[in-house]
Amino acid sequence: MADKQFVKEIADINTDFPQWYTDVVIKTQLVDYGPVKGTMVIRPYGYAIWENIQKELDARFKATGHQNAYFPLLIPKSLLDKEAEHVEGFAPEVAMVTVAGGETLAEPCVVRPTSETIFSTMFAKWINSYRDLPLKLNQWANVMRWEKTTRPFLRTSEFLWQEGHTIHATREESLKETLDMLNLYHDFARDVLAMPTFIGQKSEKEKFAGAEATYGMEAMMLDGKSLQAGTTHHFGQKFSRAYDIQFLDKDSTHKYVWQSSWGVSTRLIGAIIMAHGDQRGLVLPPKVSPVQAVVIPVAAHKAGVTEKAAEIAESLRRQGVRVELDVRDQSPGWKFNEWEMKGVPVRIEVGPRDIEQGVVTYARRDTCQKAEMAIDAVANGVASLLDEIQTNMYNKSLAFRDAHVKLARNMEELGEVLDSKCFAKVVWDKDPACEAMFKEKFQATVRVMLDEKPFQNVCTCCGHKGDNLVVALVARAY
Repeated sequence: MADKQFVKEIADINTDFPQWYTDVVIKTQLVDYGPVKGTMVIRPYGYAIWENIQKELDARFKATGHQNAYFPLLIPKSLLDKEAEHVEGFAPEVAMVTVAGGETLAEPCVVRPTSETIFSTMFAKWINSYRDLPLKLNQWANVMRWEKTTRPFLRTSEFLWQEGHTIHATREESLKETLDMLNLYHDFARDVLAMPTFIGQKSEKEKFAGAEATYGMEAMMLDGKSLQAGTTHHFGQKFSRAYDIQFLDKDSTHKYVWQSSWGVSTRLIGAIIMAHGDQRGLVLPPKVSPVQAVVIPVAAHKAGVTEKAAEIAESLRRQGVRVELDVRDQSPGWKFNEWEMKGVPVRIEVGPRDIEQGVVTYARRDTCQKAEMAIDAVANGVASLLDEIQTNMYNKSLAFRDAHVKLARNMEELGEVLDSKCFAKVVWDKDPACEAMFKEKFQATVRVMLDEKPFQNVCTCCGHKGDNLVVALVARAY
């Protein structure tokens, strides 16, 4: 009965996915709505997921030669204006500070929507010689983009992210960096978030404002929609020429640097929720779950139960497991439901009968199955169980994704594929008119172009033949 009542608090995942998502993020206390429209307050449980994402990614960045720095939140508007395509792309989303300290500012300041302009300004100041290159920086920061339609984690006016900015002596080095970071994100999503992704180049229409080329990472959500989970950008020399970033090369000539940029944000938390959740709520991959195992005493009033539960929790803690001992004044059933909704990978129940028999009962969140484990095997057993859950979550997500990707040879097939809540692989001749037709007819977009051989010799949309046919992923997206 308690279980049914608890689950009733969440909308049905199959019939009202958007409301299910909103219910889950609020009721599991990941976020709450901020007082300014379009902002969110990330609560401790939600922020702990972000901290684990940060920790895992930061280690990967540093292992590949990147250093962290921090740049100002406020950017003089004149800096943004230097790169025309960039400023035009962000103009609708920019928030401006015009008054400070009771006085009108001589020059308005932009609240950073992204930091290419301020990074480039400082690069021009710092770079003199080829000996200063490459320079590979990353910052963990907040940005503001004044969004009209918002949803927690997926699209908010202010959000947290990391943005990498690198400068190089040659085009080849810069492009390699752009693709290396795309692959780093892809591997991270697989190994840490248990989430398969498609990666590839974005279309001209979908590329970042000011970039020469943009590459994206797309993940499939349980409702068949795509979520852009990360991007990397090759800027070429667009910003270096606009901001005059030059270096003296070995041949004693001055040259403009080549730049890349790349980033992921708190949107990844939304991706985790919508790629792995179920009717009971969150299902969190062990590598990012704030609590990996919860220990719950059953019949805690009986002698020795709470003490044994505490002993088990401590043995897990020593094993490096993020563990919570739940001794709150609530019924065990209520606790089971709450921790299930919060997506904790492993629940351990400790009762008088278990202690007598030298076992504990445990439940896996990924399968909702229960089993027993010897008390003296818990520490090692749970650690290996977490690895098993991580792998199983990825395999389940991969199987779901692969079952929901279909070929579309013509526009009729494309409509059928999209209406069946699947991704479509199409053959596309890169004509913007075809791209516009996908959106007009099906409210779908080209997500990325895939590194695959075309499965037919004509464009899915217009039927034209050509030498520049590519396989593109078309989907409805968040």
